Amino acid sequence: FGALLLGFYRDDDLVFAGKVGTGFDDDTLAALHDRMKKIERKTSPFDRGDPSKKGVHFITPKLVCEVAFSEWTQDDKLRHPRYKGLRRDKQAKDVHQEIEQQT
Repeated sequence: FGALLLGFYRDDDLVFAGKVGTGFDDDTLAALHDRMKKIERKTSPFDRGDPSKKGVHFITPKLVCEVAFSEWTQDDKLRHPRYKGLRRDKQAKDVHQEIEQQT
């Protein structure tokens, strides 16, 4: 695949936060493909935001990935996200937008 669509929950809505297309090796791509194939769905799971549907395979939001990124844009998208790995310690519904506190 080319990229993962990312999202976070705000209240009970899943908000589209952009996509990540870097940080994967061949083994990671194969493992993710196998896991995602099992939870594929026909419709977008996002309640807010509108990802392009061309060439997209949506999945039920059950997997949580960690990404490094430079900042949030004004329209709640991640700037320069890089895939770091899957998290097993967090449920998808527990993923919220994390904002760095200014000191």
